[in-house]
Amino acid sequence: MPRQTAGGESRRSPIDGAATPTQISSERGAALLETAVTLPIVLMICVGIFEFGRAYQTWQVLTNAAREGARVAAAGGTTDHDVEAAVRSYMAAERLGNAGVAPIAVNRKVVLGSNTGSEVTIQYPFTFILLDPAVRFVRPVTTGEPLTMSAVATMRNES
Repeated sequence: MPRQTAGGESRRSPIDGAATPTQISSERGAALLETAVTLPIVLMICVGIFEFGRAYQTWQVLTNAAREGARVAAAGGTTDHDVEAAVRSYMAAERLGNAGVAPIAVNRKVVLGSNTGSEVTIQYPFTFILLDPAVRFVRPVTTGEPLTMSAVATMRNES
């Protein structure tokens, strides 16, 4: 049933069925505003998930590369250069961009109970691709320096 205004005109309300053109355009504007507010937040969450997934995958590669280096070092008859070559080869095969500049430390005299072991440590500079520029846009004082990831593996010497 149509409602009457103070002047005696009848108007239909949304309860009666049809909405007025003013109500429709107001709802469109509200939907546009809600989208404009939530879309950047949802995109940042998606980018964050992507970036932290990349960081975790890189950390796994570094851990495996350190393990491979420790295996080569523990085998005996190898030099530190051989160990570094094995680690860099593994990192390059997994397409890590900074494989050539990541510092690698080899310690062949780690005490493991009554035995000795070889320890390989990798320090890798990891840079966020999408998240870092987005954070700098919000907070310009960010240094933008790479995050240093570290991976260590120790294995008992065989000889």
